[in-house]
Amino acid sequence: MAPPYRLLFTPEAQDNLHDLRKHGPQRTFKAMLETFGLSDANPRYPRFETQKHRELSRLRGNEVFEAYAQHKTPAAYRVFFEYGPGADVITIIAITPHP
Repeated sequence: MAPPYRLLFTPEAQDNLHDLRKHGPQRTFKAMLETFGLSDANPRYPRFETQKHRELSRLRGNEVFEAYAQHKTPAAYRVFFEYGPGADVITIIAITPHP
């Protein structure tokens, strides 16, 4: 089992989460909170279908991952994150609906 992680949010991710809370469907915001709770324990949890995002990894110069916060939902939300700084930290880069 993976160690528990601390979550850090970039300013963009903080804005994304704030906008979702204020303007998005409540069930979507709740799904996002559940995603963060589960990612504390294991960001590779199978339900997230976590995968490396090649283009963002190339642009940022380190590995960036995409995880599903929702499934079978139009414009389902995705969470983009990277490990670090530090071994026990996950940095949430962005929270966006799937195009």
